[in-house]
Amino acid sequence: WGERFFDVKAKKWSNTAWEDTKRGFCQLVLDPIYKVFDAAMNIKKEEVSKLVESLGIKLTKEEQELEGKPLMKVLMRKWLPAGDTMLQMICIHLPSPVTAQKYRMEMLYEGPHDDEAALAIKICDANGPLMMYVSKMVPTSDKGRFYAFGRVFSGKVATGMKARILGPNYVPGSKDDFQFKTIQKTMLMMGRIVEPIEDVPAGNIVGLGGVDQYLIKGGTITTAKDAHNMRVMKFSVSPVVRVAVEPKNPSDLPKLVEGLKRLAKSDPMVQCITEESGEHIVAGAGELHLEICLKDLEEDHAGVPLKVSDPVVSYRETISDESSKICLSKSSNNFNRLYVSAVPMPDGLANEIEAGTIDIKMDFKERAGILAEKYAYDSAEARKV
Repeated sequence: WGERFFDVKAKKWSNTAWEDTKRGFCQLVLDPIYKVFDAAMNIKKEEVSKLVESLGIKLTKEEQELEGKPLMKVLMRKWLPAGDTMLQMICIHLPSPVTAQKYRMEMLYEGPHDDEAALAIKICDANGPLMMYVSKMVPTSDKGRFYAFGRVFSGKVATGMKARILGPNYVPGSKDDFQFKTIQKTMLMMGRIVEPIEDVPAGNIVGLGGVDQYLIKGGTITTAKDAHNMRVMKFSVSPVVRVAVEPKNPSDLPKLVEGLKRLAKSDPMVQCITEESGEHIVAGAGELHLEICLKDLEEDHAGVPLKVSDPVVSYRETISDESSKICLSKSSNNFNRLYVSAVPMPDGLANEIEAGTIDIKMDFKERAGILAEKYAYDSAEARKV
């Protein structure tokens, strides 16, 4: 890549270009791919035959009859299989769970970094307490049910064991968003293939049966009594494209409502909202994402014909500078007055809120101390946040 050139005659690399030379990357990588693309898309059968022979690709009789884009896909899949390449790159470049969790534990776990669960996560301890994060729900062949799919960070998850199921709003010590239930099935999930397995130790991904009714999109499953939640995943994009949906037949409304619940479970990114007016809104990350979600909703989750509004993009405003005016609002009897001005948050504060290092669960004195020390907030005002 870059200013590197290959002399075919001398079979040498050079940093200097000479007449009629191409960069090595273009010559050795892009040009061969373009030749395959050009021959397949422009139906140059003789050229395709030569390329197939020189690249050592074997085509079936049915594949030899293909033309255009279907042929190009087959050739590229057999010549440069993306799956094999990606798996090889993952094996070479990505750290194993044992290595990664040593330095990622602090980003993954919401609780104290010296408690039993944190220490077990840090060393990926299969003999420690179970700590598993459920990242998504995968539909099963049994309509309306889901496998809770996620990674085991410590301990071992097994069929028939009892575990604490913590939703994303769980606060240690409370019973809100908390269940203590039996894991009915432990499944090894390999693409479309699902195989039952007795137990799965730390460092692996797994699907659990029987816990989908206690979680909406994701959560933490643990056996440690004092464990906190694993941090909820953050996405680089937000569901900003929205449509309103309703059944073509009003009597199918209960099926639509149930279908929206299933859709919300199956896709971590999608949002299903019911407005005060009773209107049902589906929001996705883009028009393509929304189109796929609506297709799944109509054909699988709800199973009823739908009427869909035109997509609308949600716009947001922010504050870039201190407001030039102070706004005043009075109560109806004029005895109470509220003065408001707006200023942007200090640099870095929004990032800390998103990362969870400053949040509503913190002790208010500790939070006030951080705001006063790092972001120059008035101590008395910071305690009221």
